[in-house]
Amino acid sequence: MNDQDLQKNQLNRSMKSRHLFMLSLGGVIGTGLFLNAGYTIHEAGAGGALLGYLFGGLILYMVMVCLGELAVYMPVTGSFQTYASKFISPSAGFSLGWMYFVGSATTAGVEFTAAGILMQRWFPGISIWLWCAIFIVVLFVLNALTTRGFAEAEYWFAGIKVLAVMFFIIIGFGAIFGMVPLADRPAPFLANLAPAGLFPAGFVILFVTMMNVIFSYQGSELIGIAAGESENPQKNIPRAIRNVLFRIIVFYVASIVILSAIFPSAELGLLESPFVTLMDLAGIPFAPDIMNFVILTAILSVGNSCIYASTRLLWAMAGEGMAPKMFGRLSKRKVPFSALVFTILFSLLSLLTSVIAADTVFVLLMSIAGISVTISWIGIAFSQLMFRRKYLQAGGKVEDLQYKVPFYPLIPIVCIVFCVSILIFLAFDPTQIVSLLIGIGFLLACFLYYHFRHAKKQKDITSTDVDSL
Repeated sequence: MNDQDLQKNQLNRSMKSRHLFMLSLGGVIGTGLFLNAGYTIHEAGAGGALLGYLFGGLILYMVMVCLGELAVYMPVTGSFQTYASKFISPSAGFSLGWMYFVGSATTAGVEFTAAGILMQRWFPGISIWLWCAIFIVVLFVLNALTTRGFAEAEYWFAGIKVLAVMFFIIIGFGAIFGMVPLADRPAPFLANLAPAGLFPAGFVILFVTMMNVIFSYQGSELIGIAAGESENPQKNIPRAIRNVLFRIIVFYVASIVILSAIFPSAELGLLESPFVTLMDLAGIPFAPDIMNFVILTAILSVGNSCIYASTRLLWAMAGEGMAPKMFGRLSKRKVPFSALVFTILFSLLSLLTSVIAADTVFVLLMSIAGISVTISWIGIAFSQLMFRRKYLQAGGKVEDLQYKVPFYPLIPIVCIVFCVSILIFLAFDPTQIVSLLIGIGFLLACFLYYHFRHAKKQKDITSTDVDSL
């Protein structure tokens, strides 16, 4: 391929700093916060949930700084999949890429269904599947036009979510201290945060619920995938990482404190969305409809991000010979159109299996989606560990890196240990062990398939060379 052809097959760097910032921030503020936070408090108690999200925030920090060093040094669209291929092994990159693709594309399909269910509140006579079709078409068009179109849509999606969370925090703290009266209860102050009720189920349950916390924080790794299409990644990626980490942890921790202070943990288990309930109790006009709109926006934002991430990963893997070559082609608008179509079709498949094969194929897909983020985070930390080692062996100097992981190698090692520990604890939870086994099994199957296929290919090449002598 000559230089002109190579240029034609490169993505445009059209994402601005504001797009990158809101993409990485909005990717983490979704159903994990609006719907899962209450469940986590119910299961682990106020103290357990607070520690869980702080501990998850620490892991998130370690993952982000590891990804930051890699993405600034090598800002490519394949991101952690490409880093794993280059610095660990091609088999690891193949496994990580396909596992993340399946998980991300499946999540997109689930989000379409969830969005359709939310629309039933306003239009109960219209079928959920019709809304799914409408949202699929809208997000497909946004992603098919230009990268800038996707980025702008995600910018506004994320903006709505961020404003909603900030408004909730203001109302929530006002309600705690009596400045905002609640309809059915006096100002709680800090009574529900008394030491006796912080850990009602003990400390062990904290480790079991950590997968909910990791699920809530997923999406932060999108900053690495978007690096390949962002303007001036050396400057914008470190800035986005610094800003996003602080805001994510503040938003989650503040929300957990507010919900724990106002609602007893036992009550939170009965509320579909405590955010909606609090707004309703505070007398905010049309509170349920407003929050329904915000949650709908969050769901569409997650679906939009999942489609983008899956499409770009598929395009990158095609360029490395790890996916069919057709997925490596770009449209005239510099969009990987074939990869986008396949991603949408796979999302539709996961949506269909949620009804037709809910006990078999859909369970398998969701199991892979459930642990793919944790395994991806392990891959990011291990890739950074291997990158720094190979970089130094090649004569590189740490001071020449434009963004570097502090306290190397402690941070990537601790990150790997923490993430592996979370997966190990899942084995002791009877409700999650099947998901863990399916997810690990899929990862190993991908690894072995590529390893032996690659070994056979190399053997065939060697035999051909020998025969030609």
